[in-house]
Amino acid sequence: MIFGYEKKELEKLNALCTASEIMQQPELWSETYRLIVQNETNIRSFLKKHVTKDAKVIFTGAGSSDYIGDTIVNYLSHKMNVRMEAIATTDIVSNPEEYVEADTKTVLVSFARSGNSPESVGAYNSFQDHVKDIVQVIITCNKEGELAKQAEMEKDNFVFLLPDKTNDKGFAMTSSLSCMMLAALLFFDIDHLKENKKYIDIIIEQGKEILENQWQEIKNLSTYPVQRLVYLGAGCFHGLIQELALKNMELTNGRIATIQESILGFRHGPKTFMDDKTNIIVLMSQNDYTNLYCKDLIREIHHDNGNHRLTVFSYKDERSLINTCDTYITVAGKQIPDNYACFNYLLYGQLLGFFNSLELGITPDNPSPDGTVNRVVKGVTIHNYV
Repeated sequence: MIFGYEKKELEKLNALCTASEIMQQPELWSETYRLIVQNETNIRSFLKKHVTKDAKVIFTGAGSSDYIGDTIVNYLSHKMNVRMEAIATTDIVSNPEEYVEADTKTVLVSFARSGNSPESVGAYNSFQDHVKDIVQVIITCNKEGELAKQAEMEKDNFVFLLPDKTNDKGFAMTSSLSCMMLAALLFFDIDHLKENKKYIDIIIEQGKEILENQWQEIKNLSTYPVQRLVYLGAGCFHGLIQELALKNMELTNGRIATIQESILGFRHGPKTFMDDKTNIIVLMSQNDYTNLYCKDLIREIHHDNGNHRLTVFSYKDERSLINTCDTYITVAGKQIPDNYACFNYLLYGQLLGFFNSLELGITPDNPSPDGTVNRVVKGVTIHNYV
């Protein structure tokens, strides 16, 4: 059984792919680490040659793949002490003059489940054609994708292929996203590969516990008749909640309107989104100072008028908060740095989107059967940039 469903039942619900791909992630995190270890020598050589003090590293992708960069960029820039930016391929393709610096040594890092999105190839070509000193890193789940094939034609590029099982068959990116994000964290922090193994082991253990035993707590959230959902987080979680909000929007086909905002930014207008049929979800940090602001906002929302719901995801039990929210969900086990805690918070968000989809009678594997949106984006014309 997966999340209380027999395989045949999930097949009837057109939900088996998504359920299986959420469930398989801890196993694939272990496999991703193993692949990084196998490629350690080549990764070190690549970074030494190309990621130098005068270089700029850009993380790019579209949709979920874009949010990987937003989540990890600050952590890695501090680790490597080089200029790093996260820029969506959709921004690069539509406004290349704002991002393509012809005379700046550049490493473009593309995240791609399929590698066939028009913007992914378009961004790759914009930099390849207009930057004098350019190398590309492709972190992808599809060895047959156009992006991987093009990158392999240039000898200095680095194509990192994830296990075939990460190439999700379901509509929403789940294991593809978490494994690409983990690969990038390990790739660009290769000097601490052995030390980071302890965090990999912890997220695998905690992830299995969530997926095997804690999913019911998340499923319970889907039974409340909410029509709106808000994700709030700070630091790297501000990048992550973009993905959590998108996952819920995708899997419910827009039926549950979802937004995301920073902990302090919520008061500056977005709080007007909150009504009696809204669930506000706060992601607690491991940083005690950051959590002071999280706690302030939780208490404020608790005392606001209305019948909205308030949910907290945390790595430790804050007794002072438990009575101020409707649901308090704790990741069991050791606390870890926020950039690794992202992976288990990500599971919570994927599960909530999945269960919300089923609760609404939507098919998670294909939540938009009319083709309004597609697994690989369609309808984009890439115009020549000269």
